[in-house]
Amino acid sequence: MERTELKGLVEGGVLLTSRALAGGWSRVPLFRRLGQEGWTRVRSGAWVEPGQRVDLGLRVKAAQLLKPRLVASHGSAARLWRIEVLGPVDAGPLEFTDPGLSVRQSLADVRIHRIPLSDTDVVARWGLRVTDVPRTLADLLRAGPRNDALVAVESALAYRTVSRVRRAPLTTLAALSFALEAPLRGGVRAQGWLRLADPRSGSPAETVARLHMLDAGLRPESQAELHVPGRGRRFLDFLFRKEGLGVEIEGYAYHGSRDAHRRDVARFNEVLQCPEVRNLLRYTAEDVFWRPRRMIEEIRAALDGGRAWG
Repeated sequence: MERTELKGLVEGGVLLTSRALAGGWSRVPLFRRLGQEGWTRVRSGAWVEPGQRVDLGLRVKAAQLLKPRLVASHGSAARLWRIEVLGPVDAGPLEFTDPGLSVRQSLADVRIHRIPLSDTDVVARWGLRVTDVPRTLADLLRAGPRNDALVAVESALAYRTVSRVRRAPLTTLAALSFALEAPLRGGVRAQGWLRLADPRSGSPAETVARLHMLDAGLRPESQAELHVPGRGRRFLDFLFRKEGLGVEIEGYAYHGSRDAHRRDVARFNEVLQCPEVRNLLRYTAEDVFWRPRRMIEEIRAALDGGRAWG
């Protein structure tokens, strides 16, 4: 039997061992050729072409070629839509939904959700079968945790720069509310969490900081508008206007670049010229994610000082 060239058996950058065997290759010559040419084994039975970086898209493609019924969903779908989520972009298990509720958990590093999924919830993106944005976010809200889900929701509701690509808002609160009307487990709790969403949030760290403050009974204005004398409008991440306390969340890892970070520092100095701001606290993303208790204690102390000063 004449062997088909491996390049002719590739789909979406991925070669399945089963296709190569069906194309006339025997296992020993096949694996020798794959090794000689530098193919990358992305998972059992699937290989990526030489020179290709094994990114999220290729990992999803390989899994879907092996299990065609699977639809990328939850965190994997969010990342494919360039929606910010907590955690590394290409790390962790892939997440899929099996609309037929029939695929066995047989792929390593894959989590399969067995929940109903309608045809209208599934779209094509980069040659992959993916849940659409409202369904993706509804799934995350139903599954939790709360902070993780709202980071994704608020990212999708706003202009964001993700993986160095600037994108427009991907959905609306109305569309998310409609997506949560499906009678699925966790829906009531998810609707309550959705009411906490703030489309004005500028980054994952801002989202989590606001939720920590909310849990502590603190309710500042988000993206508060200020007027800097002689310089026009500026927006502050959080403002306790009565106490004159501003809170800014900084860190170039979440604001996009070092240049953006430097612009933020200059803006902080301008904000302090506003008569509404008598005190300004600044926190890094690391403070928000790893030292939230200390952040809340410092905000409380500053608020008490502002009340006494006022």
